[in-house]
Amino acid sequence: MNHYFATCPRGLENLLLEELRNVGGNDLRMTHGGVSFSGDWSVCYRANLESRLATRILWHIVKGPYASEDDIYRLAVRQLWPNHFAVTRTLRVVTTAIKCPLKSLDFVTLRVKDAVCDRFREDCGERPNIDTRHPDVSIHVFLSESECTLYLDTSGPPLWQRGLRKASVEAPLKENIAAGILQMTGWQPGQPLIDPMCGSGTFLLEAAQMALDRAPGLERGFAFELLKKFEAKTWADLRSAAFARVKPAAALAAAPAIRGYDIDERALRATRRNLQEAGLDGVVTVEYGDLLEIQPPTEPGILIANPPYGERLGELDQLAAFYPRLGTSLKRHWPGWNCFFFTADLRLPKLLGLKPSRKTPLFNGPLECRLFEIRMVTGSNRRH
Repeated sequence: MNHYFATCPRGLENLLLEELRNVGGNDLRMTHGGVSFSGDWSVCYRANLESRLATRILWHIVKGPYASEDDIYRLAVRQLWPNHFAVTRTLRVVTTAIKCPLKSLDFVTLRVKDAVCDRFREDCGERPNIDTRHPDVSIHVFLSESECTLYLDTSGPPLWQRGLRKASVEAPLKENIAAGILQMTGWQPGQPLIDPMCGSGTFLLEAAQMALDRAPGLERGFAFELLKKFEAKTWADLRSAAFARVKPAAALAAAPAIRGYDIDERALRATRRNLQEAGLDGVVTVEYGDLLEIQPPTEPGILIANPPYGERLGELDQLAAFYPRLGTSLKRHWPGWNCFFFTADLRLPKLLGLKPSRKTPLFNGPLECRLFEIRMVTGSNRRH
């Protein structure tokens, strides 16, 4: 039985825990920024393949106390790294910490790298090469105030990189955040879903994959395939089973319930290209449209948007003028719809003139955001 830690954007931990339970994870424990769990290699493979929310799946190697960098070196050099990966694999060490008393995390990274290379020299007579950009193997070091934990990354590139999005616009939303937001809305495949500010189409791509029951990791490789303990047949069987359950795109193309709009032609071109590359042509309808003018083409469902946050004074002023007009448009055109806005601009509900029924904190990288839920009713949302 192995022990793992799945990292995720802060705010998605409870959803990730349920997701890991569904792929067979045991001993699930939630903490800030992730979930620890246990299971055999098939659970690790399934978590990488199936998780829409995780950023990485880290395999727990060892934990021990430390007071200095030398303690961390000794902990790392005792591990049998040549049992885990070949000396021909390129290596990177990544260090993160909370309340760490040591002066330099870069020096910790260097000491762990030295320890791993010294272990290889002693056991194999040579050491692995370092590649900080595209390594075969990543060792993750996590330091608390008094304990050091060493992990091996089983994912490789972060799991939000599905291998589908070929084109993007400025500041695209990461796929795992988009998937988490979709889950928070309660949207179910078959229910109308509209993104009126679709950008490069992240919400649309994630929703279409969910509707087709397509595992998010089907189109990419993983770091666990390069480890010595890799079980090729287990992985091949899991991947074949995931391919077998994918619904044909034609099943949704007859009556597309997922729609995207944007007033930026570049964004529309990026979205269409991404959908085409992903084999989702016809599953999603993408059209030119101004959020202030769009009228619902279907019965009520879910409207979801990631509006610009505004980081400079002029942008903030423009948004302060835009939001009241948006509030008027929502009242006029979208009665019966459940509207969700993901933003770091906490003024949004007040400027819309609409009271949110839910405000969920969620982090986009280091940026604290909110997912505002606004239920549009016929008439006015105000209480008389």
